[in-house]
Amino acid sequence: MKTVAEVAGWLEGFAPSRLAEKWDNVGLLWGDPDAAVERVMTCLTVTDESATEAVREGAGLIVSHHPILFRETKRIRADLPATAPLWKLARAGVAVASPHTAFDGAEDGINAGLCRRLGLVDAAPIRPHPGPASFKVVVFTPEADRDAVLAGAFEAGAGRIGDYSECSFAIPGHGTFLGGESTDPAVGARGRRETVAELRIEMVCPGVRLPGVLAAIRARHSYEEPAIDVHPVEPPPSALGAGRIGRLEAPRTFGEFARSASRALGGATLQVAGDPAAVVERVAVSCGAGDDFLGDAARLGAQVLLTGEARFHRAIEARAMGVGLIVAGHYATERPGVEDLAERIARAFPELIVWPSRDEADPLAVLVEPNRP
Repeated sequence: MKTVAEVAGWLEGFAPSRLAEKWDNVGLLWGDPDAAVERVMTCLTVTDESATEAVREGAGLIVSHHPILFRETKRIRADLPATAPLWKLARAGVAVASPHTAFDGAEDGINAGLCRRLGLVDAAPIRPHPGPASFKVVVFTPEADRDAVLAGAFEAGAGRIGDYSECSFAIPGHGTFLGGESTDPAVGARGRRETVAELRIEMVCPGVRLPGVLAAIRARHSYEEPAIDVHPVEPPPSALGAGRIGRLEAPRTFGEFARSASRALGGATLQVAGDPAAVVERVAVSCGAGDDFLGDAARLGAQVLLTGEARFHRAIEARAMGVGLIVAGHYATERPGVEDLAERIARAFPELIVWPSRDEADPLAVLVEPNRP
């Protein structure tokens, strides 16, 4: 029997909370982590409809893209629209977890999925998430100290590159030193310059492990004052981060791309700003309310930004900048990711029954006026 905490732990591995925006509220937000769970429902938002469905279908956990309790809440009552669904879930023992912007920016998250649906290739984050700090540690040691120093550094966490561990490189050379009156040098004598055959040993080290690695090197080194250099390492390009920018396999007009985007998003009704005849190849994508990426998209050479919501003046900016803007709707750009997430959880936990909410619907509808004579 799986627990709420186990499913939430898998979700953290898939969409790490460190990717979430600082203003966001992600993770396991509601319920008992130790409770057993057999049925999981995904949805875009916890509403009265989706909460009722979860209770009716016996879900033990809801994975809602949008977080509950997003802002400060002073009252959780059954007669208040904002908190009535939570009261219903609490009575039925249903937990709620939310990945939100961590899911948006995950390597294979919502924005990456949008790129696949839109036919974009070579997609990369618009705003890459900085990787963890990493350093190159260089220590100068006599040959006799090599194995002890390396063993200590490796045990403390240095020398890992991908799936390889205990990685290092050594270059032979000669070091010189002159010990003062208070020293007790391991080689030679104080007050006399010594020249010693040494190795320059290099290894990478995660930032979080650096203090322990330096302490281990000093503990295993025979010198009173071992020479150690620490250099920051530029992280490789990250596949994690906010938004995505990619390219079409063949250039198309803005109008053609917009029509294909509507089909890819299930016939979504689009609002567009831009010249339908303009040729586009590079496309930026940001699900939900992502019009703030317009400047980034232009800077990276995108001819189009597709997002879920955009403000009036952002559309004016897009036209002035010569960047086509496609507003596809918040629901249309994020609901497909919720459906994908249900499939992922089901694959990760074959013993669970997992489904995307069937009662959830876009709260906004298109009203078409009848033709008038």
